[in-house]
Amino acid sequence: MRMFFDPRQLAHAPSQEMHNGAFVPYAETPARAQALCAGVSASETPTDHGEAPILKVHDAGYIAYLKTAHARWVAAGRPGDVMGYIWPVVARRAVNLTRIDALAGRYSMDSATPLTADSWTSAYWSTQCALSAVDAVRAGDKVAVGLCRPPGHHAGADYLGGYCFINQAAVAAQAARDAGIERVAILDIDYHHGNGTQDIFWSRGDVFYASVHADPATDFPFYWGHADEKGEGEGAGTTLNLPLPHGTEMEAFRDAQSTALAAIAGFKPGLLIVSFGADTFVDDPIANFALQTADYTVLASDIAAAGYPTVVLTEGGYAVDQLGDNLASFLSGF
Repeated sequence: MRMFFDPRQLAHAPSQEMHNGAFVPYAETPARAQALCAGVSASETPTDHGEAPILKVHDAGYIAYLKTAHARWVAAGRPGDVMGYIWPVVARRAVNLTRIDALAGRYSMDSATPLTADSWTSAYWSTQCALSAVDAVRAGDKVAVGLCRPPGHHAGADYLGGYCFINQAAVAAQAARDAGIERVAILDIDYHHGNGTQDIFWSRGDVFYASVHADPATDFPFYWGHADEKGEGEGAGTTLNLPLPHGTEMEAFRDAQSTALAAIAGFKPGLLIVSFGADTFVDDPIANFALQTADYTVLASDIAAAGYPTVVLTEGGYAVDQLGDNLASFLSGF
């Protein structure tokens, strides 16, 4: 099982975020990446695929923003990291904006995802890990792993948020499609709904998105991930959301994942991408499920039994001391 990681993924290191109305230490720390690497036997440096695969998914203006925002923020005399403080609500003007304060709101969904001088670099190499994992599976590996940090599933085509800047799962899925794989399925088993992934493929019929996650009636990202969201147009029926309540344990989570896998089987994908978040763990500090480390082996075994060529990409998981063990448990199921 080939696994990909680049040390430049450590560079993104904001000091604080806005959480529940107060500034708190940033949860998505470089220590998470170090813990992920500690959970695997070895990793290799990804191939640089350039920006072209990213621009197949993400808006060019948004990518330009990621690359230049911090320098523009500093030039405007703003302190610290880039953080939006005003957002356009639905149908408000979002074009012909040049002031960095306006762009920081235009291209973000929250104030929990500060953008530093190194965010673009780290997100770029995180995405190269995902693309290299796709390459490995296309070359014949049954399973390959992108140790993605920063994570990606909250990033939309033209917005950041939820600690995410580039949507690695979406970029990987599009790369697979461009390589000739007719249908791709994404199984998202992070505690939080992958709103960005859903948005990107909402009206497409060639990528199936299934997510098992905390009920957005009570949890971030609130505005996406409800059970009645199923896609539209050509994508009608290719989104499946399976929200679960606080305190969910293994039996209920496994049942929901089985429902997702059954739906994916009906789609008949040529490739499965798993957005794996270990924030479903019982001791995760910012989540409220109750999975145990050993449960991840069983969940992965169920996925492996489906028999698809599989790319595993890491998403959330903030119990840093247990993160490596939780990842190792999951990967052992393959």
